[in-house]
Amino acid sequence: MKHDKNNHYRVNEQIRVKEVRIVSDNGSQVVPTRQALEMARNEGVDLVEISPNAQPPVCRLIDYSKFLYQQKKRAKEMKAKQVKQEVKEIRFGPQTDEHDYNFKLKHAKEFLEEGNKVRAFVFFRGRSILFKEQGEVLLLRFANDLEEYGKVEQMPALEGKKMFLYLSPKKAGVAKKSQQKMDRERREAEAKAQSELIKATETEISASGGLFANAKNGADALKKLNERKEKE
Repeated sequence: MKHDKNNHYRVNEQIRVKEVRIVSDNGSQVVPTRQALEMARNEGVDLVEISPNAQPPVCRLIDYSKFLYQQKKRAKEMKAKQVKQEVKEIRFGPQTDEHDYNFKLKHAKEFLEEGNKVRAFVFFRGRSILFKEQGEVLLLRFANDLEEYGKVEQMPALEGKKMFLYLSPKKAGVAKKSQQKMDRERREAEAKAQSELIKATETEISASGGLFANAKNGADALKKLNERKEKE
């Protein structure tokens, strides 16, 4: 069978090593290349080298056209499984109010969680360019609030009348907690532990007080009994 020059696989007589490893559903075996070619001819298929760097090279007994079809089908399926990454835009004005900011922050979180990149920018109209520092502060706050969901690819930079910030998604399942959140969780854990310690201490003191009171009452009763016996 003629070899496809556009493909990287050696076939039949193009395989010129001394021996090869034949793999199949039943296992594998190392045989001389001449014997492997004879096996392929007897089965009416081709000897296809699928792993040339192995020692010895790994081959399969298969129809070469069918093999190429399987390879293309597998590549197509893998491509279909890949998530297409898009760049989503979030637009701000230099004087964005809190409600609008939180609304856009929510959308940015969703975009990053879906695996998309986010390009946030502040658009300056006319003389509002005088407030570019305010726009930079807004974008830096935006990046900080999204720290758990995305990482900064490019810090705020002014391009014409727009200041851009680029964020890319973090890997799913490994989003890093922000320092503020970690500090808050630590304080909550410490407060809970302190509360439980105080409660346990109060319980212990209460129990000790009861035992002490019982012991004191018993001692008083014993003293009165002894005094009564002495009088008698």
